[in-house]
Amino acid sequence: MNQNSEDNQSEGGIGFALRRVISLLLKPELAKYRPLMVLAILLTLVAKVFSVMSPVFFGDAVNALAGDGDELVIKSLVFMLLAWSISRFLAVAFPQLRDAFFVVISLAAVRITAVEAFSHASSLSLQFHLTRKAGSLNRIIERGSNAIEFLMRFLAFNIVPTLIELIMAATVLAIRYGVWFSVVAVATVGSYTAFTLWVTELRVRQRRKMNKADNEVRGLSVDSLTNFETVKAFATEQREANRFGAALGIYNKYYTKVMRSLNLLNAGQEFLMGVGVFTIALLAAFMVRDGGLQVGDMTAVVLILLNIYRPLGILGFAWREIKQGAVDLENLDQLVAKSPDIADLPDAPNLKLKQGEIVFEGISFTHQGRSEGIKNISFTVPAGAKVGIVGSSGAGKSTILKLLFRFYDPETGRILIDGQDISTVKQDSLRQSLGLVPQDVALFNDSLRFNITYARPKATEEEIMKALEKAHLTEFITSLPDGLDTKVGERGLKLSGGEKQRVGIARAILKDPRILILDEATSSLDSSTEREVQSALKDAAKGRTSLEIAHRLSTIQDADLILVVEDGIIIEQGTHEQLIAINGLYANMWQHQSERKSLDI
Repeated sequence: MNQNSEDNQSEGGIGFALRRVISLLLKPELAKYRPLMVLAILLTLVAKVFSVMSPVFFGDAVNALAGDGDELVIKSLVFMLLAWSISRFLAVAFPQLRDAFFVVISLAAVRITAVEAFSHASSLSLQFHLTRKAGSLNRIIERGSNAIEFLMRFLAFNIVPTLIELIMAATVLAIRYGVWFSVVAVATVGSYTAFTLWVTELRVRQRRKMNKADNEVRGLSVDSLTNFETVKAFATEQREANRFGAALGIYNKYYTKVMRSLNLLNAGQEFLMGVGVFTIALLAAFMVRDGGLQVGDMTAVVLILLNIYRPLGILGFAWREIKQGAVDLENLDQLVAKSPDIADLPDAPNLKLKQGEIVFEGISFTHQGRSEGIKNISFTVPAGAKVGIVGSSGAGKSTILKLLFRFYDPETGRILIDGQDISTVKQDSLRQSLGLVPQDVALFNDSLRFNITYARPKATEEEIMKALEKAHLTEFITSLPDGLDTKVGERGLKLSGGEKQRVGIARAILKDPRILILDEATSSLDSSTEREVQSALKDAAKGRTSLEIAHRLSTIQDADLILVVEDGIIIEQGTHEQLIAINGLYANMWQHQSERKSLDI
């Protein structure tokens, strides 16, 4: 039998896979399916009994046919043929019935495993996702969860039942037809198994290299297609195609080796099977000639051996697939075992917002791979106040916001909200208290309604319409044939930059946060729309604490406090008028922007 499978090996091998499956079956979520699992196993075992006995019934029918033909012999012939037919049917029907029961269990196991891995991957820190290709991560989750389904099905319904069938068949051969038939069968099975394991071990390293190359191909293609706008803007389509082709060439090289070793395995298995069948048939033929067996017995012996080889072929396939599944599970478990860099303390309380005061005390932080970051930054955002942050690109403005959201923990210092250190409260309660409008609004490939209500999916229609009005989106959405049900495309690419920005603003307004964070929130808007949205944001910020990073200084001209950040430190702070009077960096930036605005006019 040819096994068109791919295999691999994990450090833990079948023992690791078995422990993983057992731990999954013991999960409370699968407890309600355990009676179905027991029933499925019983159906499998009974089917194996009928599979072993059906050749015996057929052999007895042939023996009856070779008799003298009296009425008793004819009745025996009919009975044996009927028993043979029913046994063959039940040997196939029971596994089909078993699969009908088991599909519910396997899908539940896949769902539990995939959701657990997806949830854990989502909980990992920002740094993990910045260094991990999305396509490769998705592939690990997909392979690992699918491996669970395969391992459950084969360990429960193929490996153990097949071994039982082999034992039953060998016993029937020894008792009914002669011990030498059992010896030949066991020797053939042993040779087949040893050869399969030997070649499988040779293929382990090939498969691992092929999996790594496959991850590279998948990750590269997803990364390139996701950033197709950049690819087109730089006219690098051919370069990306060449990169993809080179990665695919490496994958093909390893895939060729895997397939050639598979061909060797298949040929060797067929040879061993053929030798075993020939030996058993020759031995039976000589015994029939010498009168030790009847013709029907020879037929039964050959059929039993052929029946043994059928599950034996599946056993070889299952062994290789289990090894591959163990590797996929190993990768999945490595993902699930990763601890987030930013984790809640045990029994951390929820953030309790009172007024919304934000305090940065001596904060220092440097990103991985960089030599400089922010240094000893301290400032206070009074409750209900508006504070603006300005500075050149790379000065550390966005890092301040990421630290406030606790995407990173500072190396020194602490951040307080209403007197509570944010490193000691639950992250989800912290982030639920903050509303963000980023510079580049990220949208899901779904409807406008889904994206606008993302923070409050149960918002009423009236609340949604008010948020749209405040973000100046009402006219745009009413002009669309599908209105709020309009799909925005991958990363919102069906919308213009200004439309995406206003969707982000509407989303933040609908969330109704106590603290509003604006990261150059109007940078993609034209001057006219910017004034309108700034007015809306000003209304939305009333009664709330707001922290705004600004490129256009006019957007924070009315701020209660403006921080000027340069090279990771605050070099100036004060109101707009105070900073102009200082005649420092802020005044210089204001003058340049004013001159540019005059030229545009």
